[in-house]
Amino acid sequence: MSGPSIADMLAAVPIPALVVDLGERIIAANADARTLLGQQIVGRHFTTILRQPDLAEAIEATLRDLRPRQARYLTNDGAQDASFDVYCRMVPQSRVMLVSFQDVTHLEQAGQMRRDFVANVSHELRTPLTALIGFIETLRGAASDDAAARDRFLAIMQDEAGRMNRLVGDLLSLSRVEGEERVRPREEVDLSGQLGSVLNSLRPLAEEAGVAFWFDKPEAAVIIPGDADQLRQVFTNLIENAIKYGGSGGAVNVIVTVSERDPTLRAPAVRVQVIDRGPGIDPMHLPRLTERFYRADSHRSRQLGGTGLGLAIVKHIVNRHRGRLRVESTLGEGATFTVILPSAGASG
Repeated sequence: MSGPSIADMLAAVPIPALVVDLGERIIAANADARTLLGQQIVGRHFTTILRQPDLAEAIEATLRDLRPRQARYLTNDGAQDASFDVYCRMVPQSRVMLVSFQDVTHLEQAGQMRRDFVANVSHELRTPLTALIGFIETLRGAASDDAAARDRFLAIMQDEAGRMNRLVGDLLSLSRVEGEERVRPREEVDLSGQLGSVLNSLRPLAEEAGVAFWFDKPEAAVIIPGDADQLRQVFTNLIENAIKYGGSGGAVNVIVTVSERDPTLRAPAVRVQVIDRGPGIDPMHLPRLTERFYRADSHRSRQLGGTGLGLAIVKHIVNRHRGRLRVESTLGEGATFTVILPSAGASG
């Protein structure tokens, strides 16, 4: 019984792979390689398919001296750019070379996300730091004997320092939440009690903004598995945002409903809706609201002390609880933020 053919061997390789002979022609390719490079690549000279100079040079050099090499192949799948690490290896006891393509797009994207994150943090910190440095120089110079200016500048410096402190606090909170995201909390939490406590703590802010609370909840206690501190953070953020950004509507509704089978989770669940009657959010912003540092209204957010991280933290906490966050809004008609959480009867 003869052994498997080259084509049979390639078919078992779980990544795009092809074989090039010493005549520099592609003599075999698996289905993944044909999907990536084209269905009619077998029999063609490799340079008609793989035109990128670094990759072509790596293949030619390996065919010449038989030493393994690695190169990068860049392409676009029609939806996004894709990156592949390409490995060129001669097959032992043969006169052919295996060329395999390892998709590293996710690593490239993670690297870009890290670079963007550092750039965003640097930008967010630079503005208050620049203001502090400027005011310190002024206080040590021209305004050193001006009591009125000194008091005014110190008040602004306190605001800027508070802004930096909030940013650092949110960064630490985001890091901690991301680190715990895979560990599902198992404590029993009285959700109605938590929401009542949050509303009481935010009542002075609401009164200052001229906002009334409407709290609609079941008569019986609503008990769910969760992390009490993190859930408090979620609803403090959402209700505080509703007051700050939707306060012009004069009311914020918090509605708790319990379902034996929620259509989103397909399991017993609790829905908490935070509804404001403010100006609403342009639909173009809704898909990106939970991205780090994304703001629908950057100027207003900064004026109100926002760090751009609150909803990102909310999303990660809700994910940790195996829940869902939904945002609905129509311009001029307010916004509704819905948190859907598994109830005590849910499995998984």
